Amino acid sequence: MRESGVISRDVISDEVWAVIGPRFPAPKSTGRPPVDRRAVVEATAWRFRTGAPWRDLPERFGKWNTIYKNFNR
Repeated sequence: MRESGVISRDVISDEVWAVIGPRFPAPKSTGRPPVDRRAVVEATAWRFRTGAPWRDLPERFGKWNTIYKNFNR
């Protein structure tokens, strides 16, 4: 989630993701496209950092209800 060459505060670096990413369970085969786990983690971090409601997630993270459902799993 780079914007105009600048890394946003909401971005997890590739180095950090290489460490924490494998700790998340693999998506289950449900017939639907898998959700990007990294986007879920970044969106969740944004939500708790800002205190905003789930419905106010920026569109760059994806649909708020998809992120919310994955957070609750």
